[in-house]
Amino acid sequence: MTVKGAVVVAGLLAAGLVGGVLGAAGPVMAQAEVPVEVGTLGASEVALHIHPFLSDEELTALRLVATNEQALALFVPDASKGHSAMAASPDDGVFRDGKPVASAMALAGLPDAATARTNALAACDKARSGKAACVVVLEVAPAP
Repeated sequence: MTVKGAVVVAGLLAAGLVGGVLGAAGPVMAQAEVPVEVGTLGASEVALHIHPFLSDEELTALRLVATNEQALALFVPDASKGHSAMAASPDDGVFRDGKPVASAMALAGLPDAATARTNALAACDKARSGKAACVVVLEVAPAP
């Protein structure tokens, strides 16, 4: 893990982005088609949604989580159990001015991908300050 990557992950942890709190389940909003980087990391399959609003700093942090077992373990302590998702509002982003955004929500240990997405989106939408609805930026599932 690089020093910059470690600082970014530490920032995610400090902001509570990796723990999150389950929000009320709401309807899943359809996402526009965006490129997705999918890879297997240990016992997990990680999908990073490359939205145009993500800054270079945000993409670096999310790619670190998606490709580094230590960073993923911080994001999802037991990635082999359950599903996880992270959502962010395009208006709020994941990081702004070098600090994690409170509305970017990551939820872990859920029974299926749909529940993980729905709950992450609902928690993010509840916390966002921007007008744009939240979208999923990262998903983690048990590897097939």
